Amino acid sequence: MSEHQNGYERTTKPYRPFKLIYYESFPDRKEARNREKYLKSAAGKRFLKSM
Repeated sequence: MSEHQNGYERTTKPYRPFKLIYYESFPDRKEARNREKYLKSAAGKRFLKSM
């Protein structure tokens, strides 16, 4: 998160500063990427807005 906040990631640099609105932990990268893909979908965005 600090790398994103400090502008080290080129893809997220223009969208700073970030506010953490939701956090989940996963045992491996594959599961985390699948969940991230869901949260970026229309259904996932509805889920986040309902929180």
